[in-house]
Amino acid sequence: MPRTQTLVPRPGALADLCLGHLAEDPAQLADFLGATGYDPQSLRAALGSAELQLALIDYFASNEGLLLAFCANADLAPETFMRVWHELNPSMG
Repeated sequence: MPRTQTLVPRPGALADLCLGHLAEDPAQLADFLGATGYDPQSLRAALGSAELQLALIDYFASNEGLLLAFCANADLAPETFMRVWHELNPSMG
């Protein structure tokens, strides 16, 4: 069934959803921490920062399997997710 959602979430809201998704899967959270250099303490300190938001969105955008699982669970079209990523990374488009 095609998704009809056309609203593009704000980066902060999308990043919060991404973090919630990672929090439900300790192995994926550990992979994120390893890939980004955050540790639990620095992750907590960075909550709400633009840097963490970008790191979360980049991490999901670079992992197709994780991105697709997240989008299915969030009822969000992958194209909508990637639109946010492209807005944050205009030189990459």
